[in-house]
Amino acid sequence: MRNCHQEDNLKNCTCTWEPCSRKGVCCECLQYHWKMGELPGCLFPPEVERTYDRSIRRFIETYKDRI
Repeated sequence: MRNCHQEDNLKNCTCTWEPCSRKGVCCECLQYHWKMGELPGCLFPPEVERTYDRSIRRFIETYKDRI
């Protein structure tokens, strides 16, 4: 089993949800958000992440012009 690099991950975690217990534990974060039909906040630009709308639809709307 691989070790989680939580401290390193926290340096790059852009999540602004302060009570989040999954910060820096990317595998748990991804699983949680995917179950909710969302993507983790780190996949969104800061101004979108702060809205807490992490839906797949919002992700596509955010990045559709970059394709």
